[in-house]
Amino acid sequence: MTVGHLSLDFAPLLPWLPIAILGALGAAILALAVWRRARGIAWRAAAILVLVGALANPSLVEEQRRLIDDVAVLAIDESSSQQVEPRPAQLATAAPELERRLRALPGLELRVVHVKPRREEGDDGTEIFGPVEQALADVPASRIAGVVLLSDGEIHDLPADAKSLGFEAPIHLLLTGLPDEGDRRLSVPTAPSFGLVGQPVEMTIRVEDLGGGDGAAPAATEALVTINRDGEPQPPVTVPIGQDVPIKLNLDHAGETLFEIAVAAGPRELTLANNRAFVTVNGVRDRLRVLLVSGEPHPGERTWRNLLKSDPGVDLVHFTILRPPEKQDGTPIGELSLIAFPIRELFEVKLEEFDLIIFDRYQRRGVLPRTYLENIAHYVENGGALLDAAGSSYAGAYTLYNSPLGRVFPAAPTGQVLEGGFRPEVSEIGRRHPVTAGLPGGASEPPAWGRWFRQVSSTVLNGSAVMTGLEGQPLLVLNRVGKGRVAQLLSDEIWLWSRGYEGGGPQAELLRRVAHWLMKEPELEEEDLHATVAEGRLSITRRSLGEQPPAIEVTLPSGRAIQVPLADQGDGRATAETLADENGLYKVSDGKRTAFAAAGALNSREFADLRSTDALARPLVEATGGAIIRIADGNLPQIRRVREGRAAGGGNWIGLKANEDYVVTGVTALPLLPVWLLLALSLGTALLAWRREGR
Repeated sequence: MTVGHLSLDFAPLLPWLPIAILGALGAAILALAVWRRARGIAWRAAAILVLVGALANPSLVEEQRRLIDDVAVLAIDESSSQQVEPRPAQLATAAPELERRLRALPGLELRVVHVKPRREEGDDGTEIFGPVEQALADVPASRIAGVVLLSDGEIHDLPADAKSLGFEAPIHLLLTGLPDEGDRRLSVPTAPSFGLVGQPVEMTIRVEDLGGGDGAAPAATEALVTINRDGEPQPPVTVPIGQDVPIKLNLDHAGETLFEIAVAAGPRELTLANNRAFVTVNGVRDRLRVLLVSGEPHPGERTWRNLLKSDPGVDLVHFTILRPPEKQDGTPIGELSLIAFPIRELFEVKLEEFDLIIFDRYQRRGVLPRTYLENIAHYVENGGALLDAAGSSYAGAYTLYNSPLGRVFPAAPTGQVLEGGFRPEVSEIGRRHPVTAGLPGGASEPPAWGRWFRQVSSTVLNGSAVMTGLEGQPLLVLNRVGKGRVAQLLSDEIWLWSRGYEGGGPQAELLRRVAHWLMKEPELEEEDLHATVAEGRLSITRRSLGEQPPAIEVTLPSGRAIQVPLADQGDGRATAETLADENGLYKVSDGKRTAFAAAGALNSREFADLRSTDALARPLVEATGGAIIRIADGNLPQIRRVREGRAAGGGNWIGLKANEDYVVTGVTALPLLPVWLLLALSLGTALLAWRREGR
């Protein structure tokens, strides 16, 4: 809109100082004339004014001004806390009506900001003023009319004070939700990020019943808390309301462990979304204790020792049997630089303290009594790990297979030792097993690895032969026994790879994977289900040695279940991906296994207190002259334009500042003393003054 504006302007013919001096001299002359009571003083004064006015050169200026629209922001809070009933319905009704009313105001440009739930892993809660600042980034402060917030008041990026806004305009809060809301929440004030496998970790939980006004249900004093560890139920605990309660939970494997902690519904509930908390603890092993027993000295013995000693996280106890019982050469015991084999201490007293036992070319020669071999079999069945690197003796009369360990070994020897050059190959099932899938150099046919020359012929009774050797015979066999695991390498020549013979091979990576599989590391589980959320997408990976199912069931944080199709990758993995547009915990199941993934912060600030409140924003709103109005009854406030200095809100109305900013589109100047008028006035006043004095 264009309007005219009149103003008086001066374009002096001389600098203002000489004009002021001339005006002062004229005033002095007039004062003298008055003192002497001379005639014609009025006309003298008129003549002096005309002269001074002519030098000031006044003009009447008319400006053509185009008014610039002011800018207002409507920020609509659509964060997760706004999904609590009845807030979605309030938003659906209020947002379009507010937008319509604001757009109907003349001279106002409206910018609408929708604040969506955050998908990042951070815990910053609802951030409204960041998007508002971006919406106003290109607007001068002189054009900002104000900001209208449609929110439940849970705003976590409020400016420190009104000056931090960078503009002077009212901030109004239209509050969703209901007054006197009550809710129960569960929080985890302290929780460790890491813990030692096999040892309890301590965290603190707190249950609170918030709010509740007149007519609220009686306050509870205790609440039942349930705990799931990676989806497996743990013993529940009863905790007092309003107190920090320490609890201890166990880690049973390395890597991430997800604890889901939930509390039963309270007397008053807004939502059950904040009745759960999720804590991720990374399990680490303090030290990996390995017992390596070499049955005899051989070239590959140092390969095992170097591999295990190179890892600073491994405590290695290594014994080599140099002098078997049948060796009677008459050497006095005192002259031997050897220690006695601590059989009882290792295989009876401290056996359970070892994480992994390795037999390297060991055979039954009476060193370990049958009772201790029975102890090792029990150790495996109760959750221990055993690796047997079998030499040719495994096929002979002193084979360990004819001992109590035979019941845990997956391969039975045929009695033959196969000799001849061969390149180890990954079997068909090995291409799907995480221990051998994707080994460096294993994709080519034959593999780009050096040859071995000896192998024990055997028959696989249990488990999976993930590598094969001569004549397709099993070379590396993996098996689960009871709660434990066993691996058998049916050759003693892996040391050739460590020496780089014919280019060598991935012996370090292979043995690392075998050891980690024996240690039950989650990333090497052959039957596993894993899920992660990143950049708003839920990614699912299912590992299996068998046939993959066509789809996976995903339970969204809202409770709705969907089917997500799987794509088989051909290496034992099947993958799927779907949109993760809800904050919270996603449950993924294939019917047998369950995995969890969290979108957003696991213990979000957004859900810390879901009650509608004006307490957070009130200082800022009042400092800017705005108003806080609850829209619970469905009545929206009237919206007005107000001038600077006037109230910007009342009982049921809000005001937006009318800045009346403009740009000048045209200027017309009209001199007040044109030349002809100046001459006429000068001559006229001078003649009249002369005539009056001549009387």
